[in-house]
Amino acid sequence: MEIRVDDLSGPEVRQLLTEHLDDMYATSPEESVHALDLSELQHPHITFWTIWEDNKLLGGGALKQLGNQEGEIKSMRTTEAARGKGVASILLKHILETAKQQDIKKVSLETGTQDFFAPARKLYAKHGFEECGPFADYQLDPHSVFMNKLL
Repeated sequence: MEIRVDDLSGPEVRQLLTEHLDDMYATSPEESVHALDLSELQHPHITFWTIWEDNKLLGGGALKQLGNQEGEIKSMRTTEAARGKGVASILLKHILETAKQQDIKKVSLETGTQDFFAPARKLYAKHGFEECGPFADYQLDPHSVFMNKLL
């Protein structure tokens, strides 16, 4: 598998992000959707990586610089075909290692409370993330679970 910084211009990546946003809006109330769209993911303080195998996109995820040696995981998503094969773990480890190299001391994230998000919560807990309160600009939301990990 190959992980690369992505400029979000490829059709496969755009499709993955469209599916991600569609699922977020289908699963959560609009006011509780915190997923970023394509233009927001192109912000200079965000790095987006994709993971590929045999020229097939398997997934993607981003790290947003929050300042004060803190970062946020955004837009973690694997393709349907890649689910259950460890792709998300490989990508998450890469993002966390990059965060350490950038002297980030704490990485946080927001995910949903619904059953749809149970695999994501399980993935993050497996990698040492613990539930916490809202961070950055987030507010307490019954549809959100906030998690963080000290690096």
